[in-house]
Amino acid sequence: MKIVVCIKQVPDTKGGVKFNPDGTLDRGAMLTIMNPDDKAGLEAALRLKDQYNAEVTVLTMGLPKAEEVLREAMAMGADNGILVTDRVLGGADTWATSTTLAGALRNIDYDLIITGRQAIDGDTAQVGPQISEHLDIPVISYAQDIKIDGDSVIVQRQYEDRYHEVKAKMPCLVTALSELNEARYMTPGGIFDAYDKEITVWGRADLKDVDDANLGLKGSPTKIAKASDKVRKGAGEMLSTDAETAVNELMARLAEKHVII
Repeated sequence: MKIVVCIKQVPDTKGGVKFNPDGTLDRGAMLTIMNPDDKAGLEAALRLKDQYNAEVTVLTMGLPKAEEVLREAMAMGADNGILVTDRVLGGADTWATSTTLAGALRNIDYDLIITGRQAIDGDTAQVGPQISEHLDIPVISYAQDIKIDGDSVIVQRQYEDRYHEVKAKMPCLVTALSELNEARYMTPGGIFDAYDKEITVWGRADLKDVDDANLGLKGSPTKIAKASDKVRKGAGEMLSTDAETAVNELMARLAEKHVII
């Protein structure tokens, strides 16, 4: 079995975010982490590797520094890492990103593709399903459990108050929730092995069956009108009085703002 996991290096929002003049994230100037949903998807792939001796390849699109997240994944147990990087791919929205990743995936043999449900820097949950559309393969999203049954994958698809069990023949794409599992740590030996391995680097010329009109900032139909760091909240107002007076004051404030009637 061959599994490809799409992972993304995202800003560590605890350190704040920075923007370019065009409203896109200045990824080169921020601390980064592996996207949490993607890490859960990677762990799911590694567990299938442990069970079925699968080959796990991690694929990412980003700046050259995104090699770091591939090394982390390989230190956790992934077999191969592929970085897609090129200036013409910069500033991509979900459409351009999924087009790029699909172009890379057309060069890879796979039975199962796993992506995170969504990335914490965009929260769109669009890239995984869009990749499946580009590749014309089934997609099962919001996976809280993944199992293999012969040539099919069985997924518990999460809903608000229940789950549906969905079965699809491979090749198939599954998007993983961060609650799917608890990802393993890198091991010292895994870290040494990861830095002994070579990362495959692809550019625009290596993408298969894609149109330049659908790549990068110019090929992104989504345009950013305005971008800003998170709004800082004020310290608030403390009421230092007895409980009954405080409750009455709070109820009056809520009624004034039409929160309650």
